[in-house]
Amino acid sequence: MQEIVTKYADKYAELIIPWLLTSGLQIIIIIIGALILNKIISSFIEKAVRIAVRPDGISSKEAEEKRENTLIQIFNTTAKISLLTITGLMVLQEFGVEIAPILAAAGIVGLAFGFGGQYLIRDIISGLFIILENQYRIGDVVNFDNAGGTVEEISLRKTTLRDIDGTVHHIPHGEIKKVSNLSKDYSRVNLDMGVGYSSNLEHVIEVINNVGNEIAADPKWKQYIIATPQFLRVNDFADSAIMLKILGETLPHRQWEVTGELRKRLKIAFDKEGIEIPFPQMVMHKAKEPVNNSEI
Repeated sequence: MQEIVTKYADKYAELIIPWLLTSGLQIIIIIIGALILNKIISSFIEKAVRIAVRPDGISSKEAEEKRENTLIQIFNTTAKISLLTITGLMVLQEFGVEIAPILAAAGIVGLAFGFGGQYLIRDIISGLFIILENQYRIGDVVNFDNAGGTVEEISLRKTTLRDIDGTVHHIPHGEIKKVSNLSKDYSRVNLDMGVGYSSNLEHVIEVINNVGNEIAADPKWKQYIIATPQFLRVNDFADSAIMLKILGETLPHRQWEVTGELRKRLKIAFDKEGIEIPFPQMVMHKAKEPVNNSEI
């Protein structure tokens, strides 16, 4: 029994050891070379994009950096897929697999997909225009027709969003008909406040502007504010309130925080100044009971 085991061990050793010293070594070299090449390509792409993308004089430094990071991610993903495909074919060839039939089969499959892959082609073409036109970048907050959230990833085929609930949405580019970017270059404080009809408007406007100036001078908040929130106009005569429009500008993504703080400070200031913030009220009248003539 021992002799049989030794015989087979020697036989397989004669086959495996030469293979390890030839094809096995080649596979290791191919994999190491691919990893090194991936590092070089990634570094080259990053440097090339940083050099190629020029400031347009309008976008902030942060916005330009977002655009660069988006392009770097897309080019890196494309390069990695191509490199992985080539490396896989070279490794298969070292295992003795004929890659010519695989390439021919891939061509036939690609042709078959070409007839039914119009949606994929549409997604890729739409993705190219989104990237070239710089409609949005990784980190922007956007609204599409059927979803909204922070852009986490952009590829040629789809965009990945994460909404405020933490839900991740994968949207093919061909399905996007309208894009609303809520954080490109700058954002706005756009607040409607209602005050009672008996309020002194000049006094109310003065209080609103003072609160806006205070928050813009606060060391915690002034770094986020581009234009101080101020009274803009009387926006509407509603059923129970005069609606006032307050407008300001903030850095991208900061409009919600600044607006929330502004609401809080306005409520405190209105309470202190005795300014009424009305709310809809309903007056109910109780019907009188009919008089019973028999009791008279």
